[in-house]
Amino acid sequence: MIQKRESAKIIMMGATGAVGTAVVKALVKQGKTTQLTLLGRTPLEAVTAPVIAQHKIDVTDPTSYQRYLRGHEVAICTLGVGQPSKVSKEQFLKIDKEAVLAFAKACNAAGIQHFSLLASVDINAKSSSFYLRSKGELVDAIQALEFDRFSVFQPSMILTPENRYGIVQGVTLKVWPLLSPVLRGKFKKYRGIKVKQLGKAMAYQVFTKQTGSVERLKWSDFQELTKKE
Repeated sequence: MIQKRESAKIIMMGATGAVGTAVVKALVKQGKTTQLTLLGRTPLEAVTAPVIAQHKIDVTDPTSYQRYLRGHEVAICTLGVGQPSKVSKEQFLKIDKEAVLAFAKACNAAGIQHFSLLASVDINAKSSSFYLRSKGELVDAIQALEFDRFSVFQPSMILTPENRYGIVQGVTLKVWPLLSPVLRGKFKKYRGIKVKQLGKAMAYQVFTKQTGSVERLKWSDFQELTKKE
């Protein structure tokens, strides 16, 4: 069991995505991260801070980033293709499953204690949905690595300020918030979450008391983590 952290050295993969950028902004503003190492194919330009170090790497090749891992206590992964329906199943698996699992294995080998992953609601290795099944298999594989602490964030619809993917997302961003009042009880987990709030939840959770070796966090947990906002 890891004691509650007052500070941490954190390494991230996927920081240039919408959620990743929100996490970085929250970590920097919070001021408890003494070192924030960002690994990616392109640099993050939206946030600058003295604690940030960026390295251009091949996300599919662990040998391109292994040397940067040691010395960190926490790893956060928000890597993903963005819009799975627009890429082939092979490309989706290469990035969202294989590259993420390789990162987790490299982090584990480097002695990183806490691995935090952006996943999705309803993931299950036995699901009939290709997307949910793949994500479920990924989580099971990472859990088998036995990190001291493994945090799985499982949002439903992530609400961004702008429409990034066309008409379908545009309609979803308009309609989904209207559904929240009717999603109650066990259906609360399907409520939409603003990307800024999700980023804060992932950032703040690093410094909360550990509740178990594996923590699965959903909509209600995001609210609890950010309730002081």
